[in-house]
Amino acid sequence: MINNKFQPLANRLRPETFSDFVGQKNIAKANSFLRLSLKKDKIPSLIFWGPPGSGKTTLAFLIAKESKSNFIEFSAVSSGLKDLREVITRAQEDQRLGTKTILFIDEIHRWNKSQQDALLPHIEKGTIILIGATTENPSFEINSALLSRAQVIVLEALENKDIEKILNRALKEINLKIEIKVLKKIASLADGDARQALNILEKLDNSYKKVGEKELKEILDKPQLFHDKGADSHYNLISALHKSIRGSDADASVYWLARIIEGGEDPIYVARRLLRFASEDVGLANNSALLLANNVFDACKKIGLPECKVHLAQLVIYLAKSKKNIIAYQAYNKAQAEVYKSGNLAVPKHIRNAPTDLMKELDYGKGYKYSPLEDSSDQEYLPEKIKDKKFL
Repeated sequence: MINNKFQPLANRLRPETFSDFVGQKNIAKANSFLRLSLKKDKIPSLIFWGPPGSGKTTLAFLIAKESKSNFIEFSAVSSGLKDLREVITRAQEDQRLGTKTILFIDEIHRWNKSQQDALLPHIEKGTIILIGATTENPSFEINSALLSRAQVIVLEALENKDIEKILNRALKEINLKIEIKVLKKIASLADGDARQALNILEKLDNSYKKVGEKELKEILDKPQLFHDKGADSHYNLISALHKSIRGSDADASVYWLARIIEGGEDPIYVARRLLRFASEDVGLANNSALLLANNVFDACKKIGLPECKVHLAQLVIYLAKSKKNIIAYQAYNKAQAEVYKSGNLAVPKHIRNAPTDLMKELDYGKGYKYSPLEDSSDQEYLPEKIKDKKFL
């Protein structure tokens, strides 16, 4: 552990060996892919994907230490290509001397395509070993070229028992007496985030010598709802809402709505998703759903929070209780697939518009049957090549 009383508690308690690392047993155990790679001194570039406080930075630090590599830490928010060029120059010099360089980029999903692409040649040459950390799904946020050159390792939110172990270890470093039930409460409030738990403990240590439920309540006015709009948990919550409505479970739907809104999500974003749902999942089974969803979307824009919560709840319950029909959704997807398959097929001449004489000379609109006035039941509207295709 780092001995610097001026550093945040979470930094001071960062373990320096794998034996001190808490949680992520499948990743950190002796016979795991990671540990075996370290033993063979063949660490590949890695992407650590997991929620905040799950151990991504600590694992990168331990890998660098055990592999006797130079450890350079970037934050994707504050570092750019200029910083990368300086690191590469230094890494090339160290490589000639037989020393490896591990470049750890926190929040790598915040680097744009050109920044991520700039890493590729240096990874391929072995100038650096990249370890990227992200809270977002790397399939969506990391360039495919970079992703193909790295091993993705998924970290889970820590269990309460793991966080309790970390908190008990922290108590040996600070002068604070705390009730066991309060310690368990902190572990629960942290929602799997060790750093969050240690931050709460540090706040208590800064204010009190002895802590019970009263002191904890004074530090935390209410349970903290963690809803990082840039994190994968954001999409998990939205997915839970979407699937609960689709499954016609109104109770679960309202619960997930409350989790999302009370966690700080923009109601306009939620209303927009529900507007889509009204056509995608309810669709032709209840055309009024789209009208209500559009009205609620307008209401959210006009009055905002907290008043629009009830409008969203009304819509969520209505959508959950409505019958579902996905014909329109499926039809478009089939048509879309055909578009990509068959390409830019020509519009049949008889249904082209002919506003000029030249177009008329080229037979645009020739033979078109005007449906309100004549029988057009045998008229073709699809391109000749796919005239028999059905999308409904």
